Amino acid sequence: MRYKIDSTTGLPITETSPGMLGATVLLALVIGVVLLFVGKRGKQLWIVVWSIGLIISSVLYLIWHYLRYIKG
Repeated sequence: MRYKIDSTTGLPITETSPGMLGATVLLALVIGVVLLFVGKRGKQLWIVVWSIGLIISSVLYLIWHYLRYIKG
């Protein structure tokens, strides 16, 4: 078998490093900023709204991740 299966849930056990998750959220932040400018330039309200949500959630996660990293 390629993946270990959890006996209680029957789902594969996966491990994601905190650094990789943080990098993914940082990429989402960059994409959100780019989409914000694209949405404003193209006057597309739904892109602006979704990109603002993406930016807010990314920033909040990065703050939480950083504070958790500092506390150890």
